[in-house]
Order: sequence, then structure tokens, then C-alpha cells
Amino acid sequence: MGHSCHPSLYEALAASGLRALRYAREVEGIAKVIALDIEQASVEACRKNIEFNGPMACSKVEANQADARVYMLTHPKEFDVVDIDPYGSPSTFLDSAVQSVSDGGILMCTATDMAVLCGTSAEVCYSKYGSYPVKGKYCHEMALRILLASIESHANRYKRYIVPVLSVHMDFYIRVFVRIFTSAGEIKNAPLKLSYVYQCVGCDSFHLQTLGRVVTKNNSVKHYPGFGPTVPQECADCGKRFNMGGPIWSAPMHDQDWVLSILENVKSMRERYPAYEKILAVLTTISEELHDVPLFVSLHNLCATLKCTSPSAVMFRSAVLNAGYRISGSHVNPLGLKSDAPMEVIWDIMRCWVKNHPIKAQPPDHPGSVILSKEPKIQANFSRAVASLSKAQVKKVKRFLPNREKNWGPKVRAGRQITSKHVSIYGPNVLNSDENGGDPVETNNEEPSAKRQKADNNGVTQS
Repeated sequence: MGHSCHPSLYEALAASGLRALRYAREVEGIAKVIALDIEQASVEACRKNIEFNGPMACSKVEANQADARVYMLTHPKEFDVVDIDPYGSPSTFLDSAVQSVSDGGILMCTATDMAVLCGTSAEVCYSKYGSYPVKGKYCHEMALRILLASIESHANRYKRYIVPVLSVHMDFYIRVFVRIFTSAGEIKNAPLKLSYVYQCVGCDSFHLQTLGRVVTKNNSVKHYPGFGPTVPQECADCGKRFNMGGPIWSAPMHDQDWVLSILENVKSMRERYPAYEKILAVLTTISEELHDVPLFVSLHNLCATLKCTSPSAVMFRSAVLNAGYRISGSHVNPLGLKSDAPMEVIWDIMRCWVKNHPIKAQPPDHPGSVILSKEPKIQANFSRAVASLSKAQVKKVKRFLPNREKNWGPKVRAGRQITSKHVSIYGPNVLNSDENGGDPVETNNEEPSAKRQKADNNGVTQS
């Protein structure tokens, strides 16, 4: 974290200061934690919590009331660690955040506006992050890459660039950890790390096109625009058109050495982590990803396009490996498969599978029919390959865990009352009570009162 032996940490949007206090108490070597919030009530609560946690917390944690963006702009390159975790989009904080991190420091950023990042409101995503998402099975990984591209764009304006350490999709949010450095020369390579995405509307095949390229001649490196388009007007597999999205971050999202190091560290201190199994599962899956392969295919989606039965994941992995390519899972989706095999090879493998497992005929213009009408250029070998199972799978390490509780997901934004509109989120047992000043109270009703009244009216009333 920067060059400081005793790093300083800044937490914007600290609310009651719980996370800031945990940083101070649980992270060794932290010298100072700035807990900031714009709400006076939150700052007062934070200060009380600091007092409750004794002299050590009082000496390390400082609570301030200010606009997080203004505070970061007035403290350039001051903090070794900056943590941005808003409710929704972090886009309005990114420009000031990349300026407040010290050289070599780390920025931790969370986004919970997954509907926007995953393409439900693509135009809103472009206005916030500068990238246009396309809907696909890989949408959550694309969300991570859109966020990384946005942070890189903001950093480049100040002759700075990012190096991702860890990028995670968990539960209902994404969170990235990036180091920030300053170099006017290195930012010239930014277009090499960004790509546009072409996704077929018929078969969901996707192709990437980098924004830039470099040419080395006589020890001289020159930067040029990327060649394109990388695809024809119509998909070579099914004949449909392409949707175009991006730009996204197409360089590695993780530092593999760091992930392996922290994974061993977590294993050695199991008793310190109440959420040990969750942390182990996520880091294990990330450690086995192909880090140089952006996005992934879904085996179930491939089979849905062809209207065929699905081969087992082991058989499909083996076919890809036997064809001379690499393949791995994805921490984003249990069914996701990352591979450096081109889409034509993927479809050739599926053509060979369907030949041995015939299907019902589909309309001739259906994407699956068009794909299957072509003869495969390779003969797929589905014999089990040695590397078809990852080390974690062989050891039966849990990689994807169920949600912690019923109705698991984001809660209501701070300051809003819990009303009957939120029954679908919280269940019918928790509603605001006017008598309790808006505090949630338990009720034994199993359904909203409006529904109960309607049900009673439909029944027989006895006098």
C-alpha cells in the first residue's frame, strides 16, 4: 500500500463507522482511519462508537462531516487506502477517488447497481460509466470490467493508471481492489487494455476488438488505433446480426500471485474469519480462473441455442482440452466456462456432440439449425482429459455456497421507511410502525392487511 510502513485509510460514506472501527482494530499496522459522512447524525453515531471502542480506537479513528468528493479533492495523493462503498453507483466518486490515493496505494470500490451494469438500463450505464453493456450470461463479469474501465478512464486524466489486484462478484454486488500508479508513459498503453464486445443476437457468440495496438520497429514503440471490425456484418456461425458493447477492461482482473498469497494467508488464520468458508470458496474459484481470458460461455446456453441435451461439464472441458485449448470455471457463474478456444471451435465441439445425440428438427432459419447445417472442421474428442477437473474439484472444495438467509439481497436505502411496498424484499413480518417512530416491528401477520381484507370479503361473515 503505497510506500508507507503505517498506512492511512479513508472511508467515505462511513455511516456509523462500523467498518472504519474494524479496520482500526483488525488490520495490523494501520496508523490512521478517516471516517467521513455528510449526515450529522451519522457522524455523531460514529463518534460515540469510537468512544465505546476505547483508547486504541480514539487514537486511530477520526470522524468528520463533509462531502466525500470535496474531501478527497482537497487531499490529493494523501491516503494509502481509499474505500468507496455507496448505496448504488460509485460513479460520482471515482474522479475524486483516483486523485486522493497515494502513488502505489489501493482503491477499493463497490457497486450495487447491477441492473444498470448488466444491461437492463444500458443508456444509464453509459451515462454513468462510459460503457455500453450487452446482455449475456457473462453480464456480471462484464459489469466488473465496465467498472474497471471507468476507473482507468478517470485515472488516465491525471496521468495515472490502475493495476487490478482483485475483482469480485458476490451476492448482489461487485467489488474491485485496484492499485493506482502515476506514469505519463504507461497511460499510453491504456487502449491496449480496453476492448469493444460484439455479441450475436442469435447464438450469443461474442468477439472482442481492442481499442489500440502497438508496433515495434527498430527499438521504437508506436501506438496506433486497433484494427476492426473483427467480425463481419453477420455472424459466421448463425447468420444473425451483432450487438456492440463496451469498451470494457479486457486485461486481467486479478493479480494471480496476490490471490494465491492471500488464499494461503486465509487458510493459515481460519479462526480469525467468521466467514471463512465464503472467503475460501471465492478466492479458490478465482485462483483457478484463466486470468487472461475475458468473459465466458455458458454450456447450458450453448445447448439451449441448439435445442439439444447437454454434455457434462467434464466432457465439454475434456473436448476443449483435447482440441489443444485451455478452459476453466468462473467465480461469477457456476455454469460459466472461460476458454481461449475461438467460438468456431466451441460450436464445432457442439456439432460433434449433436451428431452423437440427435435432436428434433428446428425451423431452417433458427440459429441452432443454421449452426448445425455446417460440417465441423475438427473432430471433437470427448475422452476424459486429466485436467478436466480443477484441483479444487478433485479435493471437493466448496466453491459456490447458498445465500446466508431468506430474502438475501440489498436492503432499503438509508432514510427510507419500510412499508408494505417492501414486503417482497423483507417478507410480511417486518413493517414500519408509526407508534415506534418508523422503527421496524415484528408482526404475526402472514400477509399484508390489504390482502387479508380482500380475502375476508370473499369469505362468509358471521354475526
